[in-house]
Amino acid sequence: MLLSVYAYGQPVLKKVGKEIDPDYPNLEKLIADMWETMYHANGVGLAAPQIGRSIRLFLVDTVQMMEEGREAEGIKMVFINAEKVEETGEEWAYEEGCLSIPDIRGEVERPSEIRLRWMNEKFEPQEATFSGLNARVIQHEYDHTDGKLFTEYLKPIKKRMIRRKLENIKKGKARADYKMKFV
Repeated sequence: MLLSVYAYGQPVLKKVGKEIDPDYPNLEKLIADMWETMYHANGVGLAAPQIGRSIRLFLVDTVQMMEEGREAEGIKMVFINAEKVEETGEEWAYEEGCLSIPDIRGEVERPSEIRLRWMNEKFEPQEATFSGLNARVIQHEYDHTDGKLFTEYLKPIKKRMIRRKLENIKKGKARADYKMKFV
């Protein structure tokens, strides 16, 4: 089932998500609906706060971002109760966007590696280090579970340039090819 993506300005996007346990109601269906919603919106990641749930759950599919012949370098994973162990490596800039903030993109600097501990969809403990685009998408989605948006990392001049667009999104004056829920 396609879910509505919560737009910039929705309070749930600024909340720190709560951890969940294996008894979380309809978790399997929620994850399936999140995959369907993400793909319908042409996303590469989606976090539960973006669909109105203030919980520590996100999913990532970077396989579709990889160059032809390098798809095996991508990941398609579910992250539950993820915990950052460390971020390392040189910071690098990359233009990010967000399904909750349609038509706005901006360069964000992030460390090139992240080490995480999390549970997979079967609640089996996991730990791994990710780098490059995989790390980038994970960091972006992880931030959602901490109530942070990529726009907070933009340089001051870029923030000023997009201020009016962000206000318009808050007012529901934005268009996307997927269902959105505005304030």
